[in-house]
Amino acid sequence: MTLEHTLQQHFGFSSLRPGQQAVIDTILAGQSAAAIFPTGSGKSLCYQLPALLLPHLTLVISPLLALMQDQLAFLRQKNISAASIDSTQGWEESRRIMQEVREGRIKVLMISVERLKNERFRQFIGQVPISLLVIDEAHCISEWGHNFRPDYLKLPDYRRQLHIPQVLLLTATATPAVIEDMQRKFELAADHVVITGFYRSNLHLDVMAVSEEEKMPALIARLREDPASPTIVYVTLQHTAERVADALNAAGIPAKAYHAGMEQDSRRQLQRAFMAGEAPCIVATIAFGMGVDKADIRRVIHYDLPKSIENYSQEIGRAGRDGQPSHCLLLGNKAGLNVLENFVYGDTPEPNAIAALLHELQQAGEQWELMPLRLSNSTNIRLLPLKTLLVYLELNRIIEPQYSYFADYRFKFVLSRQEILGHFNGERQAFLNAVFDGAPLARSWCQVDFDAIWQQYGTERKRVINALDYLHQQGWISLESKQMIEVYRVLQPAFDVNAEAGRLHRLFKQKERSELTRLADMIGFFESERCLSHRLAGYFADDQAPSTCGHCSVCHGNPARLPEPVRPPLPTAGQLAHWCQELQDASQQPLSVHTLTCFLCGISTPLLNRLKARKRPGFARLEQQRFGDILTLLEQQAE
Repeated sequence: MTLEHTLQQHFGFSSLRPGQQAVIDTILAGQSAAAIFPTGSGKSLCYQLPALLLPHLTLVISPLLALMQDQLAFLRQKNISAASIDSTQGWEESRRIMQEVREGRIKVLMISVERLKNERFRQFIGQVPISLLVIDEAHCISEWGHNFRPDYLKLPDYRRQLHIPQVLLLTATATPAVIEDMQRKFELAADHVVITGFYRSNLHLDVMAVSEEEKMPALIARLREDPASPTIVYVTLQHTAERVADALNAAGIPAKAYHAGMEQDSRRQLQRAFMAGEAPCIVATIAFGMGVDKADIRRVIHYDLPKSIENYSQEIGRAGRDGQPSHCLLLGNKAGLNVLENFVYGDTPEPNAIAALLHELQQAGEQWELMPLRLSNSTNIRLLPLKTLLVYLELNRIIEPQYSYFADYRFKFVLSRQEILGHFNGERQAFLNAVFDGAPLARSWCQVDFDAIWQQYGTERKRVINALDYLHQQGWISLESKQMIEVYRVLQPAFDVNAEAGRLHRLFKQKERSELTRLADMIGFFESERCLSHRLAGYFADDQAPSTCGHCSVCHGNPARLPEPVRPPLPTAGQLAHWCQELQDASQQPLSVHTLTCFLCGISTPLLNRLKARKRPGFARLEQQRFGDILTLLEQQAE
């Protein structure tokens, strides 16, 4: 079947866009490629079309469940056999999908990167021939990217382990440094990286400088111009989404709040209503957007500052995908800048927390087994920085990842024990008897005791898991696994803890400075006196955009100067001591100045969660202040 025939038959297109053609030609020629296209420019077709023409499975790594579901709905609509394996599925559904993948009846399988840490899944997918690995949001693999995810760093290794011949990287937001990083990690030839222009002539970029008090009246006035136009209003915090939606409804403008704190069913219903045109205005955190492929969004309004230029580009990229004029408005001031800075500070672990982790590592001997959540709580390092720290240790050749496994397995009989044993005889029946004997029944579930099975039958853990997985696939038992354990080989057990803790802390401080610089660059962009469209395109290595677009607020003669917030006066020493004392009393050890600053600025850490900090009167009392100012004040008090 030819490419042109497949394109017409399944997708209804007579031709490809230039960027799509170059990427697809590279993939079909047996090479790896990267597609760096702006949001809404057809990146997905670069894998969907080849998937139909390649001989084996196309495995897609997708960062969000909502994005997977949207892609799957599109593929099924085009009569392309596609499925996902995700956390929302019951055992019967996942077993059916795995069987169809094994039989070659599914052409596209979508998973999260975390799925590859599951030893049962890796054993399954390792037996399936794969033609192409697709990595969506591929900028997540770069530390210099705006949304670095440490687990993405393992993807080159997974590709080698699974013997996948080709990889396709997809992203809408890659700066030159990130593109270089992606090329190096996946050994991509420079001429196989396809970058299309980021300039979109139908997007009108507008930055309006307003104080906090002026923001809501300005938003209401803009929405009243055309209340029925499909609109997304982006905010930073969940409670802001609720507050703004309530204010709009009170002003007679129908609006719905959307954020990650809502029930999943409610979020799905709201997304469907927006897609169908039944809810014209959504006030949302960035939880809303990935996978929202609505062509006629006429307005994207930033009520709060976005997290970065990359985030801004992604979010406004959801407007006007039908090519019709669409407006992107930022209601800008610097009041929310401290909230964004506080997110950055909260992800920098303290030196003593890093040292505590390194001491635990050194005591492990030749092999280190860790449970991420437990380690996060015991060291007071948040999960994302903890994963980043482990990656830094890998890069310094102190540890080497071996594998992950689930500590706990349990199963429920669907058929009776005797019915299952009746399917086997001889040694296999004796082995399964030992497995069942080593899995005592507690109510309706049997907890697998690998040590007891070893003592009775002398069999390896892997064989037990394979057997249980087989019974699960047959539908004879229902199998569950939990408590992920990550296993590392310790390559340098005698390393200098203090020197390594200092090195790691410097890396995190460097990352902190990089993120703060990213925020400063964003403010510089919004306050630009040069064409906003031209500057935005240039940030993403597109030098083809016109120097003046004629349809941004700067080209209209209105460059913005974002107003500084009026901050309340800094607290007195007595106020600080009063707010911190109850928290300090709840702790069994003296709290660091950094922890107390996080508490006062409303930043959660594992230690503060354990101390139930959110319920104490001082929590977030100073969230309007800058983290650095409060830190300095507490340090002066401690002297």
